[in-house]
Amino acid sequence: MVFQIVQAYPNALNQNTVTGTVTDSDGLPLPGVTIQEKGTNNGAQTDFDGNYSITLENQDAVLVFSFVGMQTVEQDVNGQSSIDIEMEASQESLDEVVLVGYGTQNRRSVTTSITKVTEDDFNQGVVTNALSLIQGKVPGLSITRPAGNNPNAGTSIQLRGVTSITGNTEPLIVIDGIPGGSLDLVQQNDIESFDVLKSGAASAIYGTRGNNGVILITTKKGKAGITSFEYSTFLSRDFVNAKPDFLSAAQYRQAMEDGVFSSNDFGYSTDIFDELVNDTNLSQYHNFVASGGGENSNYRVSLYYRNLEGIALENEREEFGVRASFNQSAFDDRLNFQSSIVTNFNNANLLGGGQFGIVTDWNPTAPIYAPYSVDEGTDLYNEGKFGFYQPQRGYNPFSEYENRFNKRQQQTFSGDAKASFEITEGLIVAAFGSYQRNTWNDRQHRSIQDWNQYNDGSEYLGTGYAYKSNLLDHTTTFEPTLTFEREIGDHTFDLLGGYSYQYTTQETFDMNNSGFTTDAFLDWNFGAGNAIIDTDLPRPSLNSFKNDNTLIAFFSRVNYSFKDRYFLQASMRREGSSKFGANNKWGNFPAVSAAWLISDELFMEDTDFVSNLKLRADYGITGNQGIPNYQSLVTLGTGGRYPIYPDSPNADGQYIPTFYQTYGANKNPNPDLRWERKKEWNVGLDFGLFNNRLTGALDVYNRRTEDLLLSYEVPQPPFVQRTIYTNVGTITNKGVELGMSFRAINSEDFSWTIDMAGSYQENELTTLSNDQFIASEIFGGNIGNPGNLGDAIRNTEGGPIGNFYGKRFAGFTQEGEWLFYKADGSVATASEISPEEDNAIIGNGMPKYNASLTNTFRYKNFDLTIFLRGKFDYDILNTVDLFYGNPNIGGNVLTSALDQYSHISEQPQYSDYYLESGDFVKLDNVTLGYNFKFGENSPFNALRVYANARNLAVITGYTGRDPEVQDTGLYPGVDDRNFYPRTTTITAGINVKF
Repeated sequence: MVFQIVQAYPNALNQNTVTGTVTDSDGLPLPGVTIQEKGTNNGAQTDFDGNYSITLENQDAVLVFSFVGMQTVEQDVNGQSSIDIEMEASQESLDEVVLVGYGTQNRRSVTTSITKVTEDDFNQGVVTNALSLIQGKVPGLSITRPAGNNPNAGTSIQLRGVTSITGNTEPLIVIDGIPGGSLDLVQQNDIESFDVLKSGAASAIYGTRGNNGVILITTKKGKAGITSFEYSTFLSRDFVNAKPDFLSAAQYRQAMEDGVFSSNDFGYSTDIFDELVNDTNLSQYHNFVASGGGENSNYRVSLYYRNLEGIALENEREEFGVRASFNQSAFDDRLNFQSSIVTNFNNANLLGGGQFGIVTDWNPTAPIYAPYSVDEGTDLYNEGKFGFYQPQRGYNPFSEYENRFNKRQQQTFSGDAKASFEITEGLIVAAFGSYQRNTWNDRQHRSIQDWNQYNDGSEYLGTGYAYKSNLLDHTTTFEPTLTFEREIGDHTFDLLGGYSYQYTTQETFDMNNSGFTTDAFLDWNFGAGNAIIDTDLPRPSLNSFKNDNTLIAFFSRVNYSFKDRYFLQASMRREGSSKFGANNKWGNFPAVSAAWLISDELFMEDTDFVSNLKLRADYGITGNQGIPNYQSLVTLGTGGRYPIYPDSPNADGQYIPTFYQTYGANKNPNPDLRWERKKEWNVGLDFGLFNNRLTGALDVYNRRTEDLLLSYEVPQPPFVQRTIYTNVGTITNKGVELGMSFRAINSEDFSWTIDMAGSYQENELTTLSNDQFIASEIFGGNIGNPGNLGDAIRNTEGGPIGNFYGKRFAGFTQEGEWLFYKADGSVATASEISPEEDNAIIGNGMPKYNASLTNTFRYKNFDLTIFLRGKFDYDILNTVDLFYGNPNIGGNVLTSALDQYSHISEQPQYSDYYLESGDFVKLDNVTLGYNFKFGENSPFNALRVYANARNLAVITGYTGRDPEVQDTGLYPGVDDRNFYPRTTTITAGINVKF
């Protein structure tokens, strides 16, 4: 088809000429949009400012506006001479560009399981980790924050289940082509999209780092012909939404009067939980962006500041950074250069957030502040000398806040550059290089006025303490590639070949000392601590370490299509890692996949309701090298010291020995140590129905991870140490994933889009042993004291991961003593139960079903997003009830201990009595926004104001604080009693573009 390109000169206009501007949903001009007069060959394109002009052949013409990645727009002219068009991103376009690792593909030619999430679908509101933007958006991807909204806590990520016992279980993060990119370097306004490579064939191109899947993050770049500025800001507050119901001071006094337990009434009323809450918390975010470009170059610079205050006192994170990217082309786009640098500085206050467990130890009739008073007959006995009450049992967190600090200063940097040159048509040579550097400085100090330093039993004898540690790690990556594309008739070939080199090193240093008789030095004068010479004080320590590893790979991939509806892809990566044994340094990671675009077949021509139907199948082998360095080698550790005496005495006639440090092997060598290897097949169906009004993808997968690494006991001799780290076990995962999008209503003023993501997953710890190395089970999820209740979870060979293993509750005696079932079905007291014979599988903590539902409404300039998320078919061990719902533990207890559990007369016992269903549905995110529109003469392109609420409500039968507990890894489903409060977050923000 030939288009007539018409420039927008006024003297060219006549009565049949239509002009206007085409913009995207953000109000930014779109260059290169095709405008065609429907039913003719008459057409035009927009210039760099999004302007167009077209002279019509017919007065009653219809204009068709089309652009890659955008929904096609048809507009009746109806005699108008000026028509401005706003184009929306396509809901599911076969022309959508998808990242596939070392390259891109159009959606129609993708043969593996890949989910793409773009900016329009991100979760709104405060984001402390970039991956929270897509929580619940990708079928099969589990993203959990066990510590709630703690700004210094991490995020647990797992894709398609557990794939390792001791190795890394999180997907590989690739940021703008940098494998292992730091999430600290991407903040929410700089991210354009996520591409999640889920199946084995999709991630096999990354070899020994692809076992757990790959998440490709693409950041925003400047656009040709568009110069713009953008400012975004928000303010947010956290509110506690699930406070544990401990006894108030009045209830505590009543319980003592009723003889429930014996304690002291100190005459005060203190709600220690409320006191620990930072109820004036306020978080803020500011981001300023400048971007622009011409025909041959573009740039984007983003500066941001973020200060996150936690719901806990002394718990915050302040950070700022800059990201800059520059792209330039020459020689008719044959030579291209891309480069970016980004750095992040953050200061974290790590002192607060972990003190909420004090609630059970704190007598609610005790004060927080009190004078020193140890004389007989005083109203309040208090050994605290510096204005704080120091309980005989437990500690005073406010004394710690006053007399301690625990801070981290961190800087992260990344720089990368890529140059490519088209040697001849379709043949491109490229080279990519990056350097990443991360360093932090941890500082801790305890004052001489800290209770831990001066109490009667303190080993520090009233002196101060200081600690300091440093970490530095840096990674260098270099990856040259050669690509070749050629179309021959109905056949299209796309070839890739490349080499990868990555070197990573880490250095650590830490020291501590005590014996400081003044706080004036804080942690800046370690030599002033008397513990260096005073052996009555704890020994100072000094430690340093360095380790490194190298990864080298050769990789290739071929894509072939026939008639643009039959697709085949094959790849191979040969990779070597210094982490593995001398006999297994190198491995091969092949993959093959195919797809059939059924909807393009002739026999589908009369099936009008099917817009897109594609069948996919793939198989791939990936590896896991996510283990510590030097595990295959003999490493030395220190032992005792021995004396060497001189041949002659000193001047005093004494033979003074010199003491030498001894060293010995602290690890058995294993030259056969190799990567864990996953074999996975995936069958998928992509569909679009009713003119792509309903689109989606269905995937069924089965993955088997072999050669799992674990430490096994071995005989001495011949082995030096009693354990060896080696490959033995197998884990099997299988499941079904479904993602769908439905444009329920799409009128001029109102639209309603429904997005759904759901998955079913089951797993099995298939084997743990072989003929040489034996292990039948792995225990974990320690419950703790009082009672030394041991581990809650037992992963057994041949069984599913995450099984709760313990006693089976049978009731109580009339005296309130525990009764449990024995293996033969009889009933016995706790002391009569044999753990080895009578304990059994009593539940499982791994959710089998995950689902989410997003409703997006747009009415004129308003938009409303309602996001629901749920997990189903799993159990939670309620350790808060287990310990604090028991009237016999001492200290403060939950009100349920005097009500629901008041009949219990013995110490806590772990059993299925405290297992509950964890099923829940959360109203997880609600966002209401308004988009202001401006005329041509306005200095603003777009302005959006919005309000957001996260974690608004939950529907669940679970009686604990929150059913969303740790559900990744080998030991899921334990609701930790050392809780960080769960919160509802309210945010108000503004985005303006000009």
